[in-house]
Amino acid sequence: MIKPFIGFLLKKVPRTYLQRVSKPIFKLLSAFYNGNNVECPICNKKFRKFFPYGRVTRENALCTNCLSLERHRLIFIYIKKKTSILNRNNKILHIAPENCLIETFKKNKNIDYVTADLNSPLADIKMDIHNMPFDDNIFDFVICNHVLEHVDNDIKALNEIKRVLKKGGKGIVQVPFYFPIPEITIENKSIVDKKEREILYGQSDHVRKYGKDYKKRLSSVGLKVDKIQSNKFLEKDKISRYGIDEKEDLFLITK
Repeated sequence: MIKPFIGFLLKKVPRTYLQRVSKPIFKLLSAFYNGNNVECPICNKKFRKFFPYGRVTRENALCTNCLSLERHRLIFIYIKKKTSILNRNNKILHIAPENCLIETFKKNKNIDYVTADLNSPLADIKMDIHNMPFDDNIFDFVICNHVLEHVDNDIKALNEIKRVLKKGGKGIVQVPFYFPIPEITIENKSIVDKKEREILYGQSDHVRKYGKDYKKRLSSVGLKVDKIQSNKFLEKDKISRYGIDEKEDLFLITK
């Protein structure tokens, strides 16, 4: 019963509302998941398993304490293990920020952490990613996670990310992939019906379905792109313990 219910909520309840009310609800559920089989590296809480989550429900996905998902834990581990971005005075832009990462990064006094989004109630700054209200070359690192599939012009958004990054600045830019992954990104601006978008793109508020050309799409604006597999920086037992999707690669950009 719980899987169809989760799928129904994610499809029918606006995301901005879910962001406001979900945390206290899941905090209560944490007591039913006590154990030591899995561990969230963001909040350091341990559970017998993670909570099922997703429109097409994924097992072992959501941390009921901080609400991190597989992709959030993957990003956090990479930043913590493979970069020094959190250890010195760096300026970070987090686009469409996730609550689990906000809480952790805001506690870190070594960084200047800026959150921004068009609609999220969690963001400090209201902005359109196509036209960011920031000067050129001011951020050391950008996090943009599952955003580009929603925006009208992802190439323009990528150019804006490049513009606000310092020379040599880096970022992680993730998008969802639906298997089988098409060779070429699918998009059709004439499709506006939500049901059609759900069928074609995997979600009613998506405007494209990314293909195997995603890395090329990122580099088309002049960014250097590295596609990094989780097993290149994380042991197999840790991938399992942290509830990481081993099929998800990280896309690291450098200006």
